[in-house]
Amino acid sequence: MTQTAKLALEDGTVFTGESFGSAGEVDGEVVFNTSMTGYQEILTDPSYCGQIVTMTYPEIGNYGVNADDVESGKPQLSGFIVRENSRIASNFRAEGTLSDYLKEHNIIALAGIDTRALVRRIRTQGAMKGILSTEDLDDASLVEKAKASQGLVGRDLVKEVLPQQTQQQWDQTLSEWARLPREATPGGEESYHIVAMDFGMKWNIARHLKEMGCRVTIVPGTATAEEIMALKPDGVFLSNGPGDPEPVDYAIKTIAALISQVPVFGICLGHQLLALACGATTFKLKFGHRGANQPVQNIDSDVIEITAQNHGFAVAEDTLPEQLAITHRNLNDNTIAGIRHKQYPAFSVQYHPESSAGPHDSRYLFQQFYDSIAAFQAS
Repeated sequence: MTQTAKLALEDGTVFTGESFGSAGEVDGEVVFNTSMTGYQEILTDPSYCGQIVTMTYPEIGNYGVNADDVESGKPQLSGFIVRENSRIASNFRAEGTLSDYLKEHNIIALAGIDTRALVRRIRTQGAMKGILSTEDLDDASLVEKAKASQGLVGRDLVKEVLPQQTQQQWDQTLSEWARLPREATPGGEESYHIVAMDFGMKWNIARHLKEMGCRVTIVPGTATAEEIMALKPDGVFLSNGPGDPEPVDYAIKTIAALISQVPVFGICLGHQLLALACGATTFKLKFGHRGANQPVQNIDSDVIEITAQNHGFAVAEDTLPEQLAITHRNLNDNTIAGIRHKQYPAFSVQYHPESSAGPHDSRYLFQQFYDSIAAFQAS
């Protein structure tokens, strides 16, 4: 027997379909992702905390789930929406079905709705607050709940996904499925010590840093500059994470104190926090950038990269301070996709070069971070 589920948006729109996850009710910002694969990585990416994610690809779940393709300890999003949930999970790596995985982790999921109509509405109206429910099926009640829900702006979601440990030594390298042919480790085993500030970090980022031969220590994003420098890092990494960057004032203060002391590399939320620490501001995008097919121009090399992205906020160009230079642009809307500090060895990008799951065009950025550490130590 199938169970009815409904999605209600704050503008009054209601979609009715079938539940294929856990029963219950949840609120979140309703967004869409244009990736054709990588749904398990999307489910477990902490950057999606507080969001109900709609997949634009029509059939999801066809290759099942497995223990290797996760980006954190559990699914982190609020809810999941697909056009069709595949009844068959066919892949030699599959260890279970998507539906069972969602039920196991208490994630509410909706299938059988017109996802094209939903995405068109989001693109027109912008990302909206919504309610996903298998319990309350009264349209008017659900719409009122959606309107009254908290939303993302001004909310510190980082503290909802912070790691429990005060420190963690990372030991995993890339799996054989993610590894590309490469030269030997640049500087030998554990040549540099990287301290990663975890604001909701995807595990494949830490795997890339370890793959390069670095010793990687992960600390919560609440760590102070003094605590980080006491670990004697050769470089500091600023991770991705969920939601609005401006409420994360503790991290902004820490980053402002670090950039003059040690090389810094930031990704996604880390990019926004680096910009804020240097005096810029951020703004909320109409419907965000989420998918594995976002074109970005590297201004220095004039090369176009196809990138994986997941963010709903961006750095406001008219507030960019003199000491920051723009290095990358998103070619869909011309927003800033990368910056570097003109005085200190600090840089960041508004996308995911760890390519999980996504294209490999931007992996060079990890080598760029490695090289910036080498240059800093040689100076």
